[in-house]
Amino acid sequence: MSPMAPNSVSSDYPPHLTPERLEYLISNLKDWSIAHGLAVRPAPSFVSPENDPSGVLANSAPVTLFPSLFPKSCFEEALAIQSTYNELYCAIANDEEWLGSVVQELLDIDDFVAQLWDVHIKIKNEGYVQNLSLGLFRSDYMVHTNPEDPNAGSEVKQVEFNTIASSFGGLSSQVSALHRHLLSIGAYPPETSSLLNDDTLPESKSAVSLAAGLAAAHKAYGPSKSSNPTCVLFVVQDPERNVFDQRHLEYALHSHDKVQVFRLPFGQILKDTELANDRTLLYVPPFAPDTRYEVTTIYFRAGYSPDEYKSEEYWTARYHLERSAAIKCPSILTHLAGCKKVQQVLATPHSPHLSKFLSDESKASRVLKTFAPIYPLDESEAGKEAQKLANNPDSASRYVLKPQREGGGNNVYRKAIPPFLKDLPKSKWPAYILMEMIEPPPLTNTILRNGEIQKGGVICELGVYGVCLWEANGGEGGQNKILENFEAGYLLRTKGDQSEEGGVAAGFGSVDSCCLVDI
Repeated sequence: MSPMAPNSVSSDYPPHLTPERLEYLISNLKDWSIAHGLAVRPAPSFVSPENDPSGVLANSAPVTLFPSLFPKSCFEEALAIQSTYNELYCAIANDEEWLGSVVQELLDIDDFVAQLWDVHIKIKNEGYVQNLSLGLFRSDYMVHTNPEDPNAGSEVKQVEFNTIASSFGGLSSQVSALHRHLLSIGAYPPETSSLLNDDTLPESKSAVSLAAGLAAAHKAYGPSKSSNPTCVLFVVQDPERNVFDQRHLEYALHSHDKVQVFRLPFGQILKDTELANDRTLLYVPPFAPDTRYEVTTIYFRAGYSPDEYKSEEYWTARYHLERSAAIKCPSILTHLAGCKKVQQVLATPHSPHLSKFLSDESKASRVLKTFAPIYPLDESEAGKEAQKLANNPDSASRYVLKPQREGGGNNVYRKAIPPFLKDLPKSKWPAYILMEMIEPPPLTNTILRNGEIQKGGVICELGVYGVCLWEANGGEGGQNKILENFEAGYLLRTKGDQSEEGGVAAGFGSVDSCCLVDI
């Protein structure tokens, strides 16, 4: 993390801490974090499996000591536009013909996308039995400032839109509460009082809001068809480092709505579930093998990365769940709608596609303003221009190369792009998109990670959660019938300004909250 560049608002924030105040702040932060489940399982590089053979240890999630400064106008716009983004992506997921035309360009060059599409085709041929879909989305943004025009205002630009396993809804609620707690006990020095107060530290109620989305799907499913008690399934990775984030949603769902929740490791799907003749999905808890639960909703927190499908059995398991009568979060088509190729098709300059899904010009205009220029790497006119930009080290330094993947650690940045493409067969280039880098304002903060203090320049990424429950082809003319559509809280992830990636679980970022300022 490098020193922060001078800035009239942020050059003296966060302030210098005396050793005594720093010790007081960190002690309270650590204790509060563990007591409130602001935690993760330790990475193998921090605690080896040999030293934790049962996998029971936990440590504080990487977190900032101070809430990071964030422009109030950008924050408010990002939250206000989320319901429109929900509407946009549920419309895309419901337009199989249009989505299929985008996916077709990837089938020969991206095996993972091809296999996901194949699952859809097989189920389509036999007939879907559930037309309700749930999206727990997250739209990620960075603040963009024009480096060539210091007088230009700040604006939010979208980094990506997540349609599957949109994580940290649980921890984001806790970290905003943590920073408000540290303020309330006087852990922050008095000179921060003009910036840090109840009005500038927005709460994130993402855990409760996302749980409300799951509860809405559970209710919309209707009464049990099998006379068995009903439940919601969380499909999770095994082992799962980010378990506490998921538990916050589970506990909120159970305590507020009295919904029974079970966690099902991806590799146990075929062993612990079965389909009735009408494709009702039944879950058999390993601890109670004589009991059956009817599954109303499947919440995928696994299955978004190719390396999770360790054998053909895992694809059989995904097909098994997708063809069931349970409501999927997300459905296979909603999962595919999150491909970076979809984002590129919408955001390529002069693209006509956005208006297809958002007929309201004012809504479309607001969404369009959040797009950073994105290009394909195919043989189209825009693609050929992008190939020139990507292969020139000077122009490539303004771009990031993205594959059709969720999770951190997959992107290629700036001057690393030309050598990467040189080693990649040209036939594989269209599997990537080229996106113009967003230039955030310089900030500093202090991050506590694995017990170590890291202080210096940082970059912040704002994620806004959204809930959308819809009935595909439920309205006139085959349009979606939207049953629920609301913004569901926020997440701020912060990383050192020398790190390109931002994934917290992937080891790059930290969990943060916003201090809203008028810049």
